[in-house]
Amino acid sequence: MKTRPGRRPRIAIHAPMTSSEPVARLLTPELIDPNLRSRAAGRSGFEDEYPFTSRWFEADGHVQHYIDEGQGPVLLMVHGNPTWSFAWRRLVRDLSRDHRVIAIDHLGCGFSEKPQDRNVYTLDGHIQRLSALVRLLNLQQVTLFGHDWGGAIGMGCAGRMSDRFRRFVLMNTGAFLSLAIPFRIALCRIPLLGILGDRGFNLFARAALTMAVEKPLTPAARAGFIAPYDSWANRVAVHEFVQDIPLNPAHRSYQTLTEVDQSLSKFAKHPMQLIWGMKDWCFTPKNFLNEFRRRFPDAQTLELPQAGHYVFEDASDQVIQQARTFLQHNSID
Repeated sequence: MKTRPGRRPRIAIHAPMTSSEPVARLLTPELIDPNLRSRAAGRSGFEDEYPFTSRWFEADGHVQHYIDEGQGPVLLMVHGNPTWSFAWRRLVRDLSRDHRVIAIDHLGCGFSEKPQDRNVYTLDGHIQRLSALVRLLNLQQVTLFGHDWGGAIGMGCAGRMSDRFRRFVLMNTGAFLSLAIPFRIALCRIPLLGILGDRGFNLFARAALTMAVEKPLTPAARAGFIAPYDSWANRVAVHEFVQDIPLNPAHRSYQTLTEVDQSLSKFAKHPMQLIWGMKDWCFTPKNFLNEFRRRFPDAQTLELPQAGHYVFEDASDQVIQQARTFLQHNSID
C-alpha cells in the first residue's frame, strides 16, 4: 500500500512510557497480519464510501486500526457500539480538507484485531489504548468527536490527558453514571440469550441498521456498518460493550466510569458542541442531552428532531455544517 503524496509515512516507533501506560508502537504494513490487511483492503460493497488509507498501531500486544486524513488542527473521532470508524466517513471526507482527522477502530471493532479474551474489552482498556494512540502521534490541541460509547472512552482519555484537549463535539452519547438502560439493550445482557443473540445471530449489529436510524440506510452504508461483524468470533466486542455497561458499584467498569464522570468538570469552560438526534431511544434527550446541558451550561446545542441515534446518517449535512461552524467560531490559534 503506497503512501499518498503529502501523507505522513508509517513508521514503527515506541511511545514514552510511565508504569501505568501500555507498551505501544505504530506499525508499518509489513508488520500487520496478512489476514488483517486483507480484511481492511476488501471493503466489498462500500469501497467508495470508505476510501481511506488504513493504518495500525499496537498497544499491549493488540493491533488496532485507524485512519489519519488531511492536515491542520487535529480532530479525533471516537465511535461507539456496534459501529466503527466507518460511521465518521462523511465528516472525515469533508473536514479533512482543512483539518487532520483521525478516527480509531476500538479493539474488536472495524479492522482492528478481535481477541477472544473478554477481559480486554473494558472501559479502562479502551481508554488506555486510545490514550496510547494520542501519545504515539503526539496529538496536541485536540478536538474530540464522540458518539455512543465514544463519549465515555473519548472523555476518559481527555480526562487523563487534559492538557492535550481543547474542544468537544459530542453526539448522542454519555460520559457519566446513569441507570437509564433501554429494555432492548437490557435483553442483550441476559446470560445465554444475550450471547446467542449478539454473537450467534448478530442481532445487535443487524438491529442497529434499522433501529438506530430514522431514514433507511443505503445498501453501501448497510454493507459498511455490518462488514466487520461477520462471524461469532468477530462479534466479541459487540457483545462485550453491552456487558460492560456499569449499573452498580460491583461492576468491573463502574470505578472507571466514575473517574470519567468526575473528570468532566475539568472542561466546564472549554468550547463544546452538542449535536443530538432527538428520536434516539437509547441516549435519549431526557436522560443524556439534558444532563450534558446541566453540566455544560455554556455548550452550544443543535437538536435534530427527525434524526435518530445514528445522527450522522439521518442528518449528515446538518451535522457537518454545524461542526464546521463550531470549529470556525472556536478556532485554535
